[in-house]
Amino acid sequence: MSAVQAIPIKLYPRLTRGRFNNWRVGFVVVTQLLYFGLPWLPWHGRQALWFDLTGGRFHLFGLTLLPQDMVYLAALLMASAFGLFLWTTLSGRLWCGFSCPQTVYTEIMLWIERWTEGKPAARRALDAAPWSLNKLTRKGGKHALMVAFSLWTGLTLVGYFSPLRELAAGLPTLAIGPWEAFWALFYAGFTYLLAGVLREKVCLHMCPYARFQGAMFDPDTQLVAYDARRGEPRGALRKDAAPGVARGDCVDCGLCVQVCPTGIDIRAGLQYECIGCAACIDACDAVMDKIGAPHGLIRFTTQRAEDGGDARARRLWQRPRVLVYGGLLAVLLVLTVTGLLHHTPYKLDVLRDRASLVREGDDGWLENSYSLRVMNGDERAHRFRIEVEGLPGARLRDGGQVMVPPLTVATVGVRVAADPATVARGSQPLRFVLRAADAPEQKVTADSSFIGE
Repeated sequence: MSAVQAIPIKLYPRLTRGRFNNWRVGFVVVTQLLYFGLPWLPWHGRQALWFDLTGGRFHLFGLTLLPQDMVYLAALLMASAFGLFLWTTLSGRLWCGFSCPQTVYTEIMLWIERWTEGKPAARRALDAAPWSLNKLTRKGGKHALMVAFSLWTGLTLVGYFSPLRELAAGLPTLAIGPWEAFWALFYAGFTYLLAGVLREKVCLHMCPYARFQGAMFDPDTQLVAYDARRGEPRGALRKDAAPGVARGDCVDCGLCVQVCPTGIDIRAGLQYECIGCAACIDACDAVMDKIGAPHGLIRFTTQRAEDGGDARARRLWQRPRVLVYGGLLAVLLVLTVTGLLHHTPYKLDVLRDRASLVREGDDGWLENSYSLRVMNGDERAHRFRIEVEGLPGARLRDGGQVMVPPLTVATVGVRVAADPATVARGSQPLRFVLRAADAPEQKVTADSSFIGE
């Protein structure tokens, strides 16, 4: 990659139009509709997406996960990581340019700034002008809107963990819990700081992804690049140019730099600061239309093509990184989907009664006592039947059934009896089986032990 280019202290990126800009706007709209809209969706009398940390339950529409199901969260995080690695290997930093929250929120803040302060030239003039009522009004209005948007963003985040409808209802009277208020203000503050103030500096100096992304590239990774062979030597179009003087298609208008959100010159070569937003492609294509030249002076291409090799990317099976990341991602997704398809909404934990390991019953049989925690993660009540297996002749003395309300944990004490003539001395394996009366084909088990004399 080329040497780092000098970047101005404050950038005033121009608004561009084109197919890639339409995609960026589309991603901003879709991601924010999902983020701000999901907490408002109802589902059977509750919030459809609700991470209830206090109750220890995660509600995902019709699926309720308990703390014992955190393996699915780990799988989701790992799948997201491998998916990002795979996407980076295939298409570079498109995630950064189109879907990263920092990019999305920075774009929204820039829209607010353009609306309140005008185009880049007007913003430069306003910053350079002495303080006046007009400047104070415009600056104050801009920051007020940014802060309001940040607070809305922070409150929405908290709404994923505490019902958003209740939070919104309590706002007029400030009837909001201290922890909810803290996290809403905390996230809002960082949204305003990172997207409204620091902006591209987060991508340039704070984001670790920009530093290690090169390790995931290969010669066939799609990157934004300038075609120097076609564009050089650059220069403005002149009617009085001497005939026979070589000139490339680049007219050196500088629009590719003016629209870049990180302020780099893509013509200087591949740079880690490039987030792959393709704003420079839209700007350059518009100039090519005006001078009657074909598109593609700045385009998505590969390092192999830039070095003069075959412009066609190698087949996927010829790219080891793609195979490794894709294989790991496929395995994780298959295992996660399989686990969710066989997921049962109830759990069983068994704890032995340590005060009395073994006693003799009135009929001479040996008895062990246990405490069973039955967790019903379903949204309707279930009557459960408890069975034992693994020890020949063993049976329950009592507590063979238990009724558990929805989303509740019930504790029930049971005694397991066995004929001393068939039980050896010491500890023997024993398994408890829990079945719902209305779905006996589904069961969960918990292993324990039975102590003989």
